[in-house]
Amino acid sequence: MNRPVLVIGNKNYSSWSLRPWLLLRHFGVEFDEVRLPLDASDFAAQALRHSPTGKVPALRDGELAVWDSLAICEYANERWLGGNGWPADLHRRALARAAAAEMHSGFTALRTQLPMNSRRRPDGYGWDAAAQRDIDRVQALWRELRRDHGAGGDFLFGGFGIVDAMFAPVAIRFDGYGVTVDDTAAAYMQALFALPALRQWRQAAEQESERVAATDALCRPA
Repeated sequence: MNRPVLVIGNKNYSSWSLRPWLLLRHFGVEFDEVRLPLDASDFAAQALRHSPTGKVPALRDGELAVWDSLAICEYANERWLGGNGWPADLHRRALARAAAAEMHSGFTALRTQLPMNSRRRPDGYGWDAAAQRDIDRVQALWRELRRDHGAGGDFLFGGFGIVDAMFAPVAIRFDGYGVTVDDTAAAYMQALFALPALRQWRQAAEQESERVAATDALCRPA
């Protein structure tokens, strides 16, 4: 039987690609990887071979093509994870889905002003009040979920799941841009960074030769 194929962008920059990749790798799902550099001149043409949107990530499982990171995670949860990507309890599962959906559709200022760059190191770069509100909301959500539902593990609902995969790129952003975080956020970020799968992703990101100039150019004002 052919293995599924996950089409991703650069590991250094593609936050959307990280989410399903991390989930699949963490749970030991075997898949083949196709990496398409985001700034390649033929990126859209190559991506359209795998996804009707011409974007990444995309998953191919036989004749089926699934696009969008959260949709891929949901499909993987049903196809390979036996439902273990979400909490077993109905109410906790609903809250985990709400948090994942908030990340999936919100935090526009954070995404725009602090784009994922896994190789980045803090340099005093700043952001505006809208991005700070997003940062504050993320940390408030992490505090609430860890306090009320995090018993039994180091992640938002105890064990690692889809909701944590959705927030993993945010942890990389906070780390790379030097965001001041509270103790709960710091401990949660360290738990994410300790995952073997996330370490593997970030090590590969360090080795990539491609550069996205606009993202790399973000720095502290002179």
